[in-house]
Amino acid sequence: MKVKERFGDYLDLPKSIWILFVARIINSMGNFVYPFLTLFLTKKIGLSASQAGNFFIASAILSMMGSLLGGKLADHFGRKKLMMIFQGATATLFFACAFLGNSIWVPILLCLAGMFNGAAQPANSAMVTDLTNKENRKLALSLLYLGINFGFAVGPTIAGFLYNNYISLIFYGNAGSILISLILIGCFIKETAPTKEEIENSKQMNDDESAEDTNVFHALIKRPTLFLFLLGRTINQLVYSTIGFAIPIQMAKTFGDVLGPKYFGYLMSFTGIVVITLTIFTIKVTGGIRPVLNVAMAGVFYAVGFGMLGFVSSFWLFLLSGLIFTIGEILEVTNAGVYVANHSPINHRGRFNAIIPLVTGMGSTFGPKIFGMVIDNRGLTTMWMLCFVLAMISSIFMLWLRVFEDKWNEKKYGRA
Repeated sequence: MKVKERFGDYLDLPKSIWILFVARIINSMGNFVYPFLTLFLTKKIGLSASQAGNFFIASAILSMMGSLLGGKLADHFGRKKLMMIFQGATATLFFACAFLGNSIWVPILLCLAGMFNGAAQPANSAMVTDLTNKENRKLALSLLYLGINFGFAVGPTIAGFLYNNYISLIFYGNAGSILISLILIGCFIKETAPTKEEIENSKQMNDDESAEDTNVFHALIKRPTLFLFLLGRTINQLVYSTIGFAIPIQMAKTFGDVLGPKYFGYLMSFTGIVVITLTIFTIKVTGGIRPVLNVAMAGVFYAVGFGMLGFVSSFWLFLLSGLIFTIGEILEVTNAGVYVANHSPINHRGRFNAIIPLVTGMGSTFGPKIFGMVIDNRGLTTMWMLCFVLAMISSIFMLWLRVFEDKWNEKKYGRA
C-alpha cells in the first residue's frame, strides 16, 4: 500500500497535531522511569510487592490531586502555559532523582513528579480536543497514540540495558525528553483555549459539547452515558495496571533478576511495534463501529491476553499475550478518547479531563495494591484469572451501555 493510501487521511490533520505527534514520540522515547519502577522499588530499594503497591497508590492519589488543580487552571488560564510549568517541574524532579542512587527519597520525589505530571495532563488532553472536531478527532487521537508508541517501541529496550548498571541515565533521559518536547510545543503551538465568543456560540449546538453554565459535577451528571462509560473503563484500567506492576514481577521470577528486566523491555518494545503496525489497520476495520462497542471488544482482548499469563513460562507466549492485549489497548485508547471528547462541554474540557482520570484512575490507583495482595497471598496465577473475569465483566457492561445510550439520546435529543 502506498504512503498516500495508508496515511492520506492523517496528512490532512492540522499542523499543530503533527507537532504534538513529534513531541509525543520524543517524550515516550525517553519514558525510561515508569516501565521499570516496580523492579526499582522491589529489587533496588527492597520493598515487597505489597509495599510497592502502597507507593503506586500514593503516587496515583497525588497525580489525581494535581489533575483536579490542573483541570481548573487549564480552563481559566489556558492550556499551553500550564503544560510548560507543570511538565517542566516534572523534568526537574527527574533530574534530582539521578543524583540519589537507591535512596528512599527517590520514590518520594517521584510521587511529587507524578503530581506535577498529573496537573499537566488535563491541559494536554484539552489542547487536543480544542484542535480537533468530530470529523477528524478519531484520526488525530490515533496519530498521537501512534506517536507515543513509536517512542515506546525504542525507549524500554534502551532502559532495559541501562537498568542494572546505569540507573542514573534512566532519570537523565526521561527528564531530557520532557524538556525537548516542551520546547517544540512552546515554539510551534499557539494557545488553543476557546474564546468567550466560541463558548457562547457553542450553546446553539444541540449536543454534549455545548457550553454549560454550571459546575463540572453537574455537567457530568447531565451526561449519564459518559459517567457509565467511565465506570466501565475503570474496570479496564484496573486490569491494565498489571502491565507495569505484575508483568515485571512475573518475568523476573520466570527469567531471573538479570534477564527479567531485559525481557520485559523487549516485551514493551514489542507491544509498541504492534501498535505501530496494527493501529492504522484497526482504525480502518473498526472505523464504522461505535466507540462503546469497540471498547466492549477491547475487554475481550484484555480477558484473553492477560488471563493466559497465568499459564505461560515461555518468552514467546509472553509475546503472544502482548499481541492480544495490545490489540485491546488499540481498540480502547483510540475510541475512549473520542467518546470522552464528544461528550465534554467546550468550556469544561480541562475540568472534564481532570475529573475523568479521577474516575477511571481508581482502577490504576488501587490495582497495584489489590493485585499485590493477591500475588502475596494467592500467587500470580490466581491474579491473572481475576483479571480475566474483570475484563469480561467490563465487556458485558459496555454492550449494555450501547443499548442504554440509544434510549438516552432519543429521550434528550430526539435521535439515537
